[in-house]
Amino acid sequence: MNGKVKDDYERPIISLRISITNRCNVNCIYCHHDGMLESSSEMTSDEIYEICRIAKKIGVEKIRLSGGEPLVRKDIVEIVQKVASLDFKDISITTNGIFLDKYAKDLKDAGLDRINVSLDTLNEETYKNIVGKNALQRVKDGIIESCAVGLYPVKINMVVMNNINNDEIMDMFEFTKEHGVILQLIEIIESESCDDNDFNSMYHYPLADFEKYLAEIADEIKIREFMQDRKKYFIDGGEIEVVHPVDNTNFCKNCTRLRITPEGQIKPCLLRNDNLVPLVDFIRKGSADEELVDIFIKGIHNREPYYKEEN
Repeated sequence: MNGKVKDDYERPIISLRISITNRCNVNCIYCHHDGMLESSSEMTSDEIYEICRIAKKIGVEKIRLSGGEPLVRKDIVEIVQKVASLDFKDISITTNGIFLDKYAKDLKDAGLDRINVSLDTLNEETYKNIVGKNALQRVKDGIIESCAVGLYPVKINMVVMNNINNDEIMDMFEFTKEHGVILQLIEIIESESCDDNDFNSMYHYPLADFEKYLAEIADEIKIREFMQDRKKYFIDGGEIEVVHPVDNTNFCKNCTRLRITPEGQIKPCLLRNDNLVPLVDFIRKGSADEELVDIFIKGIHNREPYYKEEN
């Protein structure tokens, strides 16, 4: 198959995000499990490899492994190694960073390109209140180790919450600058799909005014045209990117990502669970590549913008 498969809205499928587990070793106060339904089942490393192999056939260039917390899987290095053998343009992981000090070098050696670490504060008490345990120093050590072994870029995902950590943004920026890390500020989602709108309303911190401040002090501003027109602010040798909520037409219009749930179903849309397409069952029964490609394409054609433009 030549070229990339597009959905019915002419959006090419460039990246595949695979949730390899629903398990997690922390309990963040804002977590909505990346839009996933609860599940106790997990795919094997071979099944993840087969999904990625078929994805490569339809033009997918990038793989992101997520969870839950992907590093709780004891075979995480094996998974990365198998995926990397398929020669994708980019392989990344999103993690809370607690096990990074243990795994960073092995993941790099296995073929991982880059990593995103969820870290919302540098204050030990605030960290404990957000995630439910004392592990801040391990996360910081893991970030430093990731940089040392050559994972690039390393990004910190900071969910900004009103009256919790909104006053720590520039402190976090100084930390990221010091270690050559990119800071991504994430605005809490406010949408009908969220399970906890009361929490979101209480702690939502709009980043629009802060972006005006960033624009005033930035040495350079770049726009990520194919990433919802996100702005990247370059300041004194550091970099800040602002991620606004996904509940908007611009996010949906530019979405080029397909997802796989921990139990091996194609998830066409982050914000929906009513149009999932079974996939791993067909791998387990030995279906031919042609059938597996057709299942992928069915999932792609199930995609439609959750937020549509009026025209």
